[in-house]
Amino acid sequence: MDILEAPPGPARAPAPPVPSVQSLDYVRPAEVVEEAARAAAVKAALPVPDLLIRGFLSGAFLGVVTSLALTVKAQALPAIAGAVIFPVGFVLLVLLGLELATGSFALLPLGLAARTASWSGLARNWVWVYLGNLAGCVFYAALFYAALTSFGHTSGGPVAAQIRASALAKTTAYSKLGAQGWWLALLKGILANWMVTVGVIMALVTRSTIAKIAAMWLPIMTFFALGFEHSVVNMFIIPAGMFLKAPISFGDWWFWNQIPVTIGNVIGGAVLTGLALYATFGRQERVDATG
Repeated sequence: MDILEAPPGPARAPAPPVPSVQSLDYVRPAEVVEEAARAAAVKAALPVPDLLIRGFLSGAFLGVVTSLALTVKAQALPAIAGAVIFPVGFVLLVLLGLELATGSFALLPLGLAARTASWSGLARNWVWVYLGNLAGCVFYAALFYAALTSFGHTSGGPVAAQIRASALAKTTAYSKLGAQGWWLALLKGILANWMVTVGVIMALVTRSTIAKIAAMWLPIMTFFALGFEHSVVNMFIIPAGMFLKAPISFGDWWFWNQIPVTIGNVIGGAVLTGLALYATFGRQERVDATG
């Protein structure tokens, strides 16, 4: 043996392959739909107290961030500034695993199609979460009114004026258009929840918390910036406007906004997101093809 030649040593095992960033972080569409179907099963099976508590907290959080966005808007900043801030509330409730009716409008129909949820589970989730969202929004609206006006001793200034104007734009502005106004509210409800539920699904496309936040932020910001109608957000804006003496009746709120917007939110979430994604990615035989 040449003295410069090192003696043979023990054989080394080959180094394990370095996992790609994609395999660690990115979840492919077919797997996202599978995970959404599993999430639907969990939501359909939650006890009523959990649905109410999680729905209440979601409504309150959306009320908080909506009041923040309207406060920004009242400071004569560009409207996009409020839209950039608004997704904060959505991120909070998704990362905490809370319940938002508009998200369930997409996930539960997807679970129904995937046979991970039943009609009774869908109805139970939708009804109790919607009521919880409503209670949380109105509760926060009352607290916000008291804080903004010092228990009614002040007018609330520019922020109160902005909330009143927003509440009127979501009710009497539609009533002035008659039947077309009702259908316009429904149409804006479809468009809003199409984007909101895309945000719900985008939370499942990655395992990274930071990436989840970024993925959710984009469609939620888009819906708010475009001025579409979200039933849970309106559960805060309109009651807050009513507390602040906007000339809006209970009937105005529900007939010209809450009912048509909720119907639109159901259509946008169920048809354009949940069922549409299941139709193209939800069948097992397509998983390999989508790669």
